[in-house]
Order: sequence, then C-alpha cells, then structure tokens
Amino acid sequence: MVDSAGSELSEEIHKVSTCIVTVFTRHGCHLCHVAIELLESMRVELDIRIERIYIDGDISLENLYGEQVPVIHIDGEHHDFWRIDPDRFRSCLAKHRQRQ
Repeated sequence: MVDSAGSELSEEIHKVSTCIVTVFTRHGCHLCHVAIELLESMRVELDIRIERIYIDGDISLENLYGEQVPVIHIDGEHHDFWRIDPDRFRSCLAKHRQRQ
C-alpha cells in the first residue's frame, strides 16, 4: 500500500520527467500533420506532452519560423524543423533529461 506522501512524491517525479514538446505549426501544413502524428505515436512511450502553437497571423512567429514549420522545441529549446527523425528525437530527449 502506498501512503499519500509516497503518492505525492511519485506525482512530483512524474511532473519533472514529463517534457513539453512544442510544435510551431501552420494550418493546412502537411509536414506539420506528419510530425504531430509521429510525436503522438511516441507520446506515452517517451512521457512527453505535446503543445501546438499556430504561427498563422502572428507576425513575430511568422518572421521567426516562416517556411521552416514544423519547428520542434523540447521544453523551450530548439530541436529541429521540417521533419522528425524518431531516433534523433529520442536521443535529444534523453540528453535533455540528463541536463535537467
């Protein structure tokens, strides 16, 4: 039986290990759709939370990312753009978690 203190500690550890993967995207972007599907397929395995930010109509984001979408960040750090290589993503995510 796990007491409430153990349960709370487990929840805190989970919060720390879960990374937020941000996808800067555009509406109607085929590459964005493929990238998000790939990330969703790895979400549970890698314990990640996926956040979508649409750059359409945001002049600063459009200037920053333009035609590079999808742009992928891991906890706010730039990872890659256009396509996601699953093995490279896993490796970068593991390195990111080691630095935390």
